[in-house]
Amino acid sequence: MLKKTPAAFICFLWFVITANAQVAQLKANFAHPGNSYKPGVYWYFMDGNMSAETITKDLESMKQAGIGNLIFLEVNVGVPRGKVDFLSDEWMDLFAHAEKEARRLGIEITLGIGPGWTGSGGPWVKAEQSMQHLVASSVTVNAADHKKIVLPIPPPKKPFFGEDNLTTEFKKEWNAYYKDVAVLAFPADEATPKIADNDEKALYYRAPFSSGVVKSYLPSPSAKSDSKSAIKKDRILNLTGKLQADGTLSWSPSAGKWTVMRFGSRNNGAITRPAPVPGLGFESDKFDTTALNYHLDHYVGRILKKIGGVDPKIEGGLKRLHMDSWEMGAQNWTGNFRKEFIKRRGYDPLKYYPVYAGEVVGSPAESERFLWDLRQTSQELVLENHAQHVKAYAKQNHLNLSIEPYDMTPLADLELGSVADVPMAEFWSKNFGFNSTYSVIEATSVAHVMGRSLMPAEAFTAQDNEGWKQHPTSMKNQGDWAFAAGINRFVYHTFQNQFLPDSLKPGATMGPYGVHWDRSQTWWPMVSGYHDYVSRCQYLLQQGRTVADVLYLTPEGSPHVFVPPSSAIKGDTIGDRKGYNFDGCAPGQLMLATVKNSKVVFPSGASYEILVLPAYEAITPQLLQKIAQLVKLGATVVGNPPLRSPSLVGFPYCDVKVKALAKLLWGANTPPAKETYRRYGNGTIVWGGDITTSVDHLYPSYDVTSSVLQAKNIAEDFTAEGPLRYTHRTDANWDIYFVSNTTSQDLDVSATFRTQKGSPQLWDAITGENKEVKQFAKVKNTTSVPLHLSPYQSCFVVFSKDDQHAPSGSNKTTAKTLLTLSAPWDVSFDPKFGGPAHTVFEKLTDWTQNAEEGIKYYSGIATYHQKFDVAKNVTGQVYLDLGKVKNMARVTLNGQELGVVWTAPWRIEISSALKTGSNDLKIEVANLWPNRLIGDEKKPYDGIVNDEWPTWLLKGQPRTSGRYTFTTTRQYNANSPLFESGLLGPVTIVTE
Repeated sequence: MLKKTPAAFICFLWFVITANAQVAQLKANFAHPGNSYKPGVYWYFMDGNMSAETITKDLESMKQAGIGNLIFLEVNVGVPRGKVDFLSDEWMDLFAHAEKEARRLGIEITLGIGPGWTGSGGPWVKAEQSMQHLVASSVTVNAADHKKIVLPIPPPKKPFFGEDNLTTEFKKEWNAYYKDVAVLAFPADEATPKIADNDEKALYYRAPFSSGVVKSYLPSPSAKSDSKSAIKKDRILNLTGKLQADGTLSWSPSAGKWTVMRFGSRNNGAITRPAPVPGLGFESDKFDTTALNYHLDHYVGRILKKIGGVDPKIEGGLKRLHMDSWEMGAQNWTGNFRKEFIKRRGYDPLKYYPVYAGEVVGSPAESERFLWDLRQTSQELVLENHAQHVKAYAKQNHLNLSIEPYDMTPLADLELGSVADVPMAEFWSKNFGFNSTYSVIEATSVAHVMGRSLMPAEAFTAQDNEGWKQHPTSMKNQGDWAFAAGINRFVYHTFQNQFLPDSLKPGATMGPYGVHWDRSQTWWPMVSGYHDYVSRCQYLLQQGRTVADVLYLTPEGSPHVFVPPSSAIKGDTIGDRKGYNFDGCAPGQLMLATVKNSKVVFPSGASYEILVLPAYEAITPQLLQKIAQLVKLGATVVGNPPLRSPSLVGFPYCDVKVKALAKLLWGANTPPAKETYRRYGNGTIVWGGDITTSVDHLYPSYDVTSSVLQAKNIAEDFTAEGPLRYTHRTDANWDIYFVSNTTSQDLDVSATFRTQKGSPQLWDAITGENKEVKQFAKVKNTTSVPLHLSPYQSCFVVFSKDDQHAPSGSNKTTAKTLLTLSAPWDVSFDPKFGGPAHTVFEKLTDWTQNAEEGIKYYSGIATYHQKFDVAKNVTGQVYLDLGKVKNMARVTLNGQELGVVWTAPWRIEISSALKTGSNDLKIEVANLWPNRLIGDEKKPYDGIVNDEWPTWLLKGQPRTSGRYTFTTTRQYNANSPLFESGLLGPVTIVTE
């Protein structure tokens, strides 16, 4: 008779089988990630310079190099116009060709929703369909004068980027468009104060946050209720119906002096930028779906029709629409704005129109609240009628939507980003441009809270001092920073379509901007080795969900840029998270949250130990009710009570509600002198003391927040006895930590991980290999692991429930030098770029120190060749150590290509190819473009002059300048310093 198998054992067996299968799949995909995990590029076309031949060459080179996706944009930056007019029949044929080729190659295309990169507009957008401002003019009249009242047409606000940004035709249209909205009159009072920073508060202008000249948020609306020097609402007269077509007003005041204001709608001066010339046009109204539909039909709709629609079952081709960084300024008006305002806020804004112009109506507090409502209404209209509408349009066409929700946006960035299927960030190459790393914090926060597994970044962009200096090695540390910060797809900015002949290199550029990530790079034939590393990292970092303990709530209102406490980050421009990771959360997102096991939890699965409130005086009753609900359910909330509502909605009773609910939740409205823990329902409010006095970018300092977590017996997620960065992904069956050395030195360090899900393994994204960690210790709920990392080296430390191996020795390995290759090297350069076809290096030296000019100024790939003998059979792992390399190398031994070496520890395993006896070694080394460009500056210039191509290029004539290079930007002179180049060694064979 068979005994029944216990149910618990069956469940355990099922769990083990499932966990084993899951981790086995992780390992297989890690070694060979699919196309969806590969990096991407911004694929830029320059104003009509395009051909089917170069489109195919670009795409095939992307495929070969390991690029799996791209963003298609056409702009006009620093290159003479081409012959293919934007959206012409020829252009449409070429786009269809590109899309078909991308399908063939399995490369995803993301399409910007307008020409240029700023937004959604074009020459088809009429002035009345464009972004609008409510503007005003005013006159003062005296009843005693008995004069005819003539109201001047209000002038437009100057475009943010200036009138010079407008062509003559568009300047004419910009000046011509005007539509009357209202006429109001009120008793004149010369003592009436103006509202500070009104142009920003009323959404006339929003400067780019990346520039560092605009604040991240607007102050809480004023509490000042002084009405003595304000315009009285009950004295404001609506004279709109008395305005005549010629600007005269059929009205005379009965007594006294009056101010009469004429309000009208005008274009805000935003045009597509930097669009190809045939794509220049006004930006469409971001509040109006009718205007947006008209634009989409004229641009995206035509393209979709041309390519025959989108097939979601095909891996490549058009897959996504894209809204790039918001750079078209702000608007505060549309044709039905008053109607929408009344519907959303519940009161008529008419008598507050003078506030647009900086006048105080009612009181300073009342006017500031109206401006808050104005911005909130504007935000809702952009979210619903622009972002969400584009998303719905995309879905109807089997596409999804990516959004870069930052820079000049007049919205709360996190609210805009939460609309996206794919929120996206941007970061510039360190020391080569702006610091936009804040956008990484914002977009990754959105992705984590909303459960978006894909988190791309416009990566490593640069300004005009980059000049081909960047390469995979120089980008390793910053790239690992981005991975640790939450980015899991690099979209390199930029791959410029190489429309020039292949003989002309470095070729076409996007003016002087962007890191040059295209097939004309010297090291492009080797870049797949680096892309393999990136793809493996991106694969693992898209699995599971990110672990973060702290959730920072942003204030309501707009515009708003989420900036965490600086004390929560260590380091400089590319600062790293401390042991307690964090995300930001917008009020709209928090409304989706609940509480489980005392954690704030979202439908996505994202969970947080504590919710931290901003040090902001105002909150709406609705948001405060949600916070109270979360605390009652068991959440821990850190922060002080608000004082009032920011809005006029329900005023003054809204303030009464806020104060009453705050007192119920906190027990009082004034913070105590010492930090206090107060129970409310099943949860806890932590307030007062340092939470009041130690405020860092709206939030308590990191030490204050971490003390709250420590009081809950929650250890830091990661600690190290040295300069390591990290990020942590989790699933039911495993924990994955990405760890990297932040220094240029070898590092031996002990790291502690907040998990005991299994025993640790090391996964190497350079090789795709993994191995058990022999030396580790489990203490309480943590595991400590001693690590050895080379300069800027990274690894994944993986804990899987199916791996429960015990500690069994040391993690340290010892290397023994078997042979030093000190014999002369045969070296071959490419004569096309001035180098000798064959030469001998008696010893390894820097090319720039060579007396021969063809080597000194050489840029490209040179091949080092040497034969060596191995006297006896060598067992175990054998490596070729290249020593110092400038800048990348590919190794072939005995005819077997072994791979690319591009980063520390600058070695590659050769065990499979090494033979006893004679061995034939070939090392191809690539340097950078600057040396040849500098050498060519000693020769006559024969490039672009006055935005015209040189005659020899247009007529296909031979060049007579003697230059070896050609490019569309000039960033060096004959006296610029040269860049160290070549294989510098020492080259050794080592066993481990």
